Amino acid sequence: MPELSQETERGRAALPFGTAEVTGPSMVPTLQHGDLLVVQYGARVRPGDVVVLRHPFQQDLLVVKRAAERREGGWWVLGDNAYAGGDSTDYGTVPEELVLGKVRFRYRPPKKGQRSPFAVARWVLSAARPVLSDRSASRRLRAR
Repeated sequence: MPELSQETERGRAALPFGTAEVTGPSMVPTLQHGDLLVVQYGARVRPGDVVVLRHPFQQDLLVVKRAAERREGGWWVLGDNAYAGGDSTDYGTVPEELVLGKVRFRYRPPKKGQRSPFAVARWVLSAARPVLSDRSASRRLRAR
């Protein structure tokens, strides 16, 4: 499950936006290990949104998942990589107060040794992208 850097928590009180770094494979292909995220804290969450939340059992651990649907007791969250685990299939619904914010953008840092003009141009075109809602997440949930 992607952990997020604790820098996220330090700037949260002062600004509605913050940054976080993804570690782990549970949101592949949407997010990769090492991606940097722009998170809007306190944003309204809708089904399909990628969110930052506190792990229900380890509340010092921040994770990023897709909010599949609202259920009694909170949000049912899923990782985009079904084989990675670490989502509501393991720990159930996540209480609303543990959902901290919505991911708005992701930024992929350049790879080390990326020097050719073609590689740099390709990186520039793909480095920063909005993280869009996937409304099919709730349909996938119902199909299980």
